[in-house]
Amino acid sequence: MINYNKLRDAIKNIVDESQASISVTFCDLDEGEKFSINGNKKSPSASMIKLLIMLTLLKKVELGEIDLNEKIKLEGENKVDGSGVLKELSCEHLFSIRELLTLMIIISDNFATNILIDKVGMDDVNKLGRELKLLETSLERKMMDVGAKEKGNDNYTSSEDVASILKMIYEKSFLSEEMSSLAIDILLRQQERDRLQRYLPEDLKIASKSGDLDNLENDGGIFFTEAKNYILVVLVSGAESNVAAKDIIGKISLEIYKNIGE
Repeated sequence: MINYNKLRDAIKNIVDESQASISVTFCDLDEGEKFSINGNKKSPSASMIKLLIMLTLLKKVELGEIDLNEKIKLEGENKVDGSGVLKELSCEHLFSIRELLTLMIIISDNFATNILIDKVGMDDVNKLGRELKLLETSLERKMMDVGAKEKGNDNYTSSEDVASILKMIYEKSFLSEEMSSLAIDILLRQQERDRLQRYLPEDLKIASKSGDLDNLENDGGIFFTEAKNYILVVLVSGAESNVAAKDIIGKISLEIYKNIGE
């Protein structure tokens, strides 16, 4: 029998020992047990906002408003720096919406993300966030939009909101079974594995999405273990370094796994 109060206390000790701002939300998907530490604290989302963009896109696909097989040509003037590979390719390439979605999630491609923001509409992303009661989540600018950021526009979320999105996907309670399964499949192909999975077995199945900025690291995922399935979201900002932030996420994830996932 898992003592969730004791587990929460162990995680809180890790949080309290750090000078960084840390938000944690955990949810046992089998038993329904849940706890948060600063779970509703608003934090810069970095690439975690891409989860809500994905949800918006897949709902529009489900409603017949967008075709995953539609091809889009890369436009040079829209290229942006940061994570991803599309910025390195010729603008003669055509990519399907499905391919852009996959790149947005598994390697956090910023160019692909901005194309999809234009496709679904920033207002519709935020409208869906409000409908789903994601109270701390908002998309206020495109990826790498320095001008918008200098004006005070940024993207935000909380560990509670991210956990809610992942739970909807896992339970197939918002999207259809087909679209929910597609979302999980893409999240399982995540290539950035040095946060939640930092100290865990390499073959452990985690459907996850991460994000980073200077001195900020975020990660959230659905864990599929032999013992049980669970969600863990950890947002770390104001860390002394990105390496230190990743280490915090890794330690919290390991503590959960030792008590639940083995």
